[in-house]
Amino acid sequence: MALPLLRERDLSIPEVIKEIENGLPVSSFTTVRKDLGLTDKELAQIIRIPKSTLAARKKKGRLSFEESERLYRIERLLNKAVHVFGDLDMAGKWLKQKAYGLGDIPPLEFARTEIGAREVERLLGRIEHGVFS
Repeated sequence: MALPLLRERDLSIPEVIKEIENGLPVSSFTTVRKDLGLTDKELAQIIRIPKSTLAARKKKGRLSFEESERLYRIERLLNKAVHVFGDLDMAGKWLKQKAYGLGDIPPLEFARTEIGAREVERLLGRIEHGVFS
């Protein structure tokens, strides 16, 4: 049985850091991909894992530290979007659609960097509090 996603576990920040440093299981990639309704190729592009590297990670069973950190970034945004919209499907749709508040760039695309992800989080915060965005 695969470990549940970090968002589904009651972990402290130091424990989350340790999980990421050890490399998240590939099953986390699969779960996030399914939750977002993406293909392997689409999520791999978002978190910048080449196709051949993803195949190797699937055999190994774990992502690298850097890949885990980028996957966790997307997981964190998905969790925040679910909180704001109250529904996994709505959250996934919002993350994939062009967002006016991000210059008509889809939030998942905007979140390819940490600074972009933080801007997506700020936009979700404004939406959550009813600020026109």
